[in-house]
Amino acid sequence: MLPVEDARARIIAALAPTAAETVALPDGAGRVLARGVVARLTQPPADVSAMDGYALRAADGTEGATLAVIGSSPAGRPFGGTVGAGQAVRIFTGGFIPTGADTILLQEDATADGDAVRVNETVNPGRHIRRRGLDFSEGAEVLPAGRRLTARDIGLAAASNNPWLTVHRKPRIGILATGDEIALPGDPIPAGGIVSSNAHALAALIRASGGDPVVLPIAPDDTDIIAGVAGTAYAFDMLVTTGGASVGEHDLIQKALGAEGFELGFWKIAMRPGKPLIWGRLGRTPVLGLPGNPVSAMVCAVLFLIPAIERMSGLPGAAPRMRRVLTSVPLAENDHRADYQRASVSFDKEGRMLVTPAPVQDSSMLATLARADALVLRAPHAHALPAYAEVEAIILPELGV
Repeated sequence: MLPVEDARARIIAALAPTAAETVALPDGAGRVLARGVVARLTQPPADVSAMDGYALRAADGTEGATLAVIGSSPAGRPFGGTVGAGQAVRIFTGGFIPTGADTILLQEDATADGDAVRVNETVNPGRHIRRRGLDFSEGAEVLPAGRRLTARDIGLAAASNNPWLTVHRKPRIGILATGDEIALPGDPIPAGGIVSSNAHALAALIRASGGDPVVLPIAPDDTDIIAGVAGTAYAFDMLVTTGGASVGEHDLIQKALGAEGFELGFWKIAMRPGKPLIWGRLGRTPVLGLPGNPVSAMVCAVLFLIPAIERMSGLPGAAPRMRRVLTSVPLAENDHRADYQRASVSFDKEGRMLVTPAPVQDSSMLATLARADALVLRAPHAHALPAYAEVEAIILPELGV
């Protein structure tokens, strides 16, 4: 069986970023830049005031001096004249500094009297002035390629006068659930059957991770039907299957895809839950075969599918972030497989994060997973630990799942 880290590395190495496309600025949030954003102007475009007050020469701004107010410079309406000796211009935040002025007298440090102003506190040169280009200059790269855009980044792109962004196309991912026993939510459930949850959960995870999910019709346990559906794989950047990944009589994914030219990369991972995971390629389309048990499918999606989506989106495709936390209960020793235990999160009086694994970790229990805040990693052959020992955990809300 392949270790989790090796399996993820092989998946990421087999993937490449999607092609670039141009989107309007409002559609850029969450996308990954394929080309850096370059400022199309200088910000601020001139020296501007950082405060409301009076623009004047520092040489005239001594306590007790009275200056003649010769105009105003609000934001968007610069003063066109020159500030000379004994003069001042009323100015507001964002207003251009008039020619001749080199400092700002705060309005709370001044007393206005008609067309004159009295200086109540001596000023220093350059005080309260934002210099031209303080934020960025025209031609400078303000956002680099390979960055996932946040709301803050969208604001910066807008401020630098970029109405369009060049980003990687969202990876289009087909989801194929298989099994005679599964039915769509709301449909009649066959005798001995269950409701299909994996495809819907995976679609939500893919969308939250920056992908474009396409849920395919459920395929029964029939190699010809599975192979027929798989024939549409060319339309996707990745095909994700769920169910049929093991070696039972009704586990038909490898057999059905093999008839279509499927090339197996690896199978079976040294982990719990999620051991029967398939990775390979069907023509040019990568295929990730997830287990049918809902918890196994979602844990494998966190460990392998999210990094794969990130890689195809233009990011490195790193492993999910591990946090060092404390276990609130003793933990038993582990066997030869990495164990990802569903756990709740709480905090002690000192603000330290505590994790409490669910008492039952069965891979069919979706309610336990839904209530969990974390996946606690028990490494292969990990020793038993007492309560309040340090462990590693993936915090699920941080991944948006």
